[in-house]
Amino acid sequence: MLDQAYSRRQFLGLAGGLASIVGLGLVGCGGSNAANTAAEGSAAAAESVSGEVTYDGASSFQALVEAAAEKFMDANPDVSVSGSGNGSGKGLTAVAAGTVTIGNSDVFAETKLEADQVKNLVDHEVAVVGMGPVVSKNVKVDDLSLEQLKGIFSGQITNWKELGGDDAKIVVLNRKAGSGTRATFEAAVFGDEAVDFKGDAELDKSGDVQTQMGSTDNAISYLDFSHFDDSKFNAIMVEGVEPKSTNVTDDSFKIWATEHMYCAKDADEATKAFLEFMLSDDVQGKLVEEQGFIPVSAMKVVKDAGGKVSAK
Repeated sequence: MLDQAYSRRQFLGLAGGLASIVGLGLVGCGGSNAANTAAEGSAAAAESVSGEVTYDGASSFQALVEAAAEKFMDANPDVSVSGSGNGSGKGLTAVAAGTVTIGNSDVFAETKLEADQVKNLVDHEVAVVGMGPVVSKNVKVDDLSLEQLKGIFSGQITNWKELGGDDAKIVVLNRKAGSGTRATFEAAVFGDEAVDFKGDAELDKSGDVQTQMGSTDNAISYLDFSHFDDSKFNAIMVEGVEPKSTNVTDDSFKIWATEHMYCAKDADEATKAFLEFMLSDDVQGKLVEEQGFIPVSAMKVVKDAGGKVSAK
């Protein structure tokens, strides 16, 4: 699934798919909007979308993008969509530099890029994701406070017995700097406090965490909900609250992020069409939840670039 590239798809169904995508009237990277005239809409629907869409960025929702890309290419065989999940920081840097057409990120671009880079990008909020701590199957602890998580991921708490578990060293599997998942987790746990603790390992991607957690005893890490796998490890509560989507919608569960897809203001038509598809009912009404994410429309709160949460 990770780092998987999609090739051009060849089969019929182009006309119907284009009509449903181009006719959405959603705001895209080029600044198009619902004020288009009916004549313009009809003409646009009759045109063929073709080209290459490339992306890089957050591995946490790469599976959602891949699933949407399959459906989009099914309807648009003259478009190829391909990309990788090398972390939010790399995705934002790449789209700002123009080496990919879309940068996927768990965090706002303002937190990773310079102001002059951000002003040339357009943000598309495509979903919300919950993230939480996971522990090895042999770990007996099933609930941690934010303060306890802070102790673990700063290196101050080093043995599970300090948390009511067995007398065993805590193996901390962290994510590398530049990971949006790490940034989201640390923002929830540490706030504005700087932290440089690396742990016992720093892993590149969510899939790497899944693999390592499944084969390591006494370990702890963190993952987005869509990567939880109770056959390999246990997702645990935070402050007595279960890591469930319903608890994210009202901010009862504190570790979550909005998933962003950034493109340049002057993005090509294929990129704009794919991003409009990401915001369509085909994706938002079904695929988002199927892939383990939360539709933006289901949220009762919003979070800004500074991490402030407020009611909608």
